[in-house]
Amino acid sequence: MLRGWIISLIVNTIVLMVVSGFFSESFYLSGVGAAIMASLLLSIINVIVKPILIIMTLPVTVLSLGLFLFVINAITLMLTQWLMGDAFIISGFGMAVLAAIIISILNLLINNLIVKPLKSK
Repeated sequence: MLRGWIISLIVNTIVLMVVSGFFSESFYLSGVGAAIMASLLLSIINVIVKPILIIMTLPVTVLSLGLFLFVINAITLMLTQWLMGDAFIISGFGMAVLAAIIISILNLLINNLIVKPLKSK
């Protein structure tokens, strides 16, 4: 269980750095340490706050066929940015939604193409 969480933190750190590299002006991380800290905070927020947000917005999520989950992910990113201060800056909510979509896709690809095959060996 701890091993899976550490792998998830590493994957999230890499994904956050990749998104920061693509959108350096509107999605800024001050360095690798900030990416690790942001990944750690994001995982804690995803465990504590995200389930509450999902339950509160369940009708909207169902009506949007689950697409509202990207908005919830953007909210968790913005909350992480708020907690991190100047080390992690997202220029606006639109950028947070775009980053949430890209982060979800990259996490899916990395987990399915790299992590799962390595675990099965």
